[in-house]
Formats: sequence, C-alpha cells, structure tokens
Amino acid sequence: MPQGLCYHRVMRRLGWTLSACVVCQALISAADDRDPLVRARTLYNQRKFEEALAAAEQARATAGRADSADLIAARAYLERYRASAAADDLTKARERLRGIDPRRFAVQEQVEFMVGLGETLFFDEAFGAAADVFDWVLSQNDRLTIEEHERVIDWWASALDREAQPRTEFERQAVYQRIRNRMQEELGATLTSAAAVYWLSVAARGQGDLQGAWEAAQAGWVRAPMAHDRGAELRADIDRFVLTALVPERARALGQPPDTLRAEWERFKELWTK
Repeated sequence: MPQGLCYHRVMRRLGWTLSACVVCQALISAADDRDPLVRARTLYNQRKFEEALAAAEQARATAGRADSADLIAARAYLERYRASAAADDLTKARERLRGIDPRRFAVQEQVEFMVGLGETLFFDEAFGAAADVFDWVLSQNDRLTIEEHERVIDWWASALDREAQPRTEFERQAVYQRIRNRMQEELGATLTSAAAVYWLSVAARGQGDLQGAWEAAQAGWVRAPMAHDRGAELRADIDRFVLTALVPERARALGQPPDTLRAEWERFKELWTK
C-alpha cells in the first residue's frame, strides 16, 4: 500500500471521535452555565478548542474535577494536533492523559479516556497498541452512538493497516484477514457502514487479492448511497483508493496499461451515478 494513503484519510475524517458531553447530559442540563467543566464540555463539542482549554484549566482547580478537566483538555489538544500536526499539542495531550487516574471515572468517561489513549498511540505510530485500545472501545458498543462506532471502527482498521505494513507477507495476511472478517460482520449488522465498505476493499488489496479488492470497490460504489450523506464521502474515498493504489497495481498484475483500467472504472461509475 502506498505509504500514508489511509493515514491521510484518518487525519482528514476521524477526529472528534466521541462527544465529550455524553458522560454528563443530566449534569449539563441542570448545572449552572458558569460551571467551567460544563462550559469546557460544551465548547469542545462546538469545536471551540481554545476556549475549551481555557475553561478546562479553570475547572481543574476545583477539588475532584481535575481528571475530568484534563480529559477534555487532552481531547482538545488531540483535535488541534489532528488539524495542524504541531508536535507540542500531541505532547500536551499525552501529558494530560498520563496524569489522569481513570479509576475515578464512570464507564462513559473511561470510554472517552480510552479513545484519547488510542488516538495518542496512533499519532505516536504505536499502531498495534492503538488497535488493541480501539478494540476495547468497540467492546463497549452499547455506549457508542452509531456515528461514534463508525469512527472507532475506522480508527481500528487504520491502525491495523499501518501496523501490518512492516510485517512479513505471512503476517500481513493474518492482519488483513482480521480486518476483512470484522468488516463483513459490520456489514452483516448494518448495511450503512461506510467504514466497512471501504476497508473490505483496502484489506483485500493488503492480502494481494486485487480482483477481490476491485470487486469490493465496485460493490462499495453501488452501496454508497445508503451512507449518512448519500455516500459522497465514501465514494470520494473509494475513487481515490482505486485510482491511486488499485489501478496501478492491478494493471501491473494483468499486464495492461493503467489507462485501460481507469477507463473501465470510469465506465462502471457512470452506470451507477446519477
């Protein structure tokens, strides 16, 4: 796989994985608006990360609230890092997470904490560890919305994809089979999973099954309108993957000019595009 193709997809699409306010909806509705912890959660969810950090800093001065405040701050720093790749933001996120005692959290905040750990490990390029953390988050599916589950699935597969790349061919086969199996299960549970549709094709290619990857991409293109945005993002991702990665490799394998396969792909898309 071309280095960075799916990593870029993660950086572009998968931030803001869990809402920081889901843990305390009742508290938020009843609390005084002047409560800095409530304000920090609200600002984070509004993607006002600078203001969220300021409010979290106020909140951590209150006895018993430092861990919750640091969790919000860490997530805000991770979002800033995702947008700018500023190393200082990642360092600050890691420092906040490292200082938290998660035993004090209710289960929902523990889930948020684990997501933060998984993202940080991913950005630190500890991809196997990140995948293990995201696997635990997915085991808490009853605490995730459909959108949150979708994003964590994307993080999990992206981490495994990156972790597989330096492995031997034999080891990669097992990693990508794991992704394919999981994505088939996801589609069995819900046909609207854009992540599952996309990663079925990517994982097939990772195993060297270029024909299977091509067919999965075609099926994904046809299924895409079932996704939340009628498939606009998914089709853009599939198209980029096919043209950037799959066409050149399949052309070499078949001994055909890449332009021939690009034309074949364009004809297929026209049949299924309004």
